[in-house]
Amino acid sequence: MLISDLYEGGVREELLKRAASLAASGVRIVVLLALSDQGSPAFDHANAAALAELGIPAFACTPDLFPDLMAAAISRQDLGQWASLRGIATGGGTPR
Repeated sequence: MLISDLYEGGVREELLKRAASLAASGVRIVVLLALSDQGSPAFDHANAAALAELGIPAFACTPDLFPDLMAAAISRQDLGQWASLRGIATGGGTPR
């Protein structure tokens, strides 16, 4: 679980390269843009879209839903469906 607004202060290409490498090795990465009751984060949309192309979902959720999100990620559920059923918009693509 990466908790970030995805505004990269370093080298963007390196972030994407490392994320791709982790995902290719079987690591399940989920980017949590915000953990708040409002769930309306400011984030780097370009990085979220680039990560989504790698199959790495990025979205916000409330503290009440966080345990369910973790359980869904660990059990390798379809996170796009999980988010959709809860009315959660994704940031940059459909989570898998």
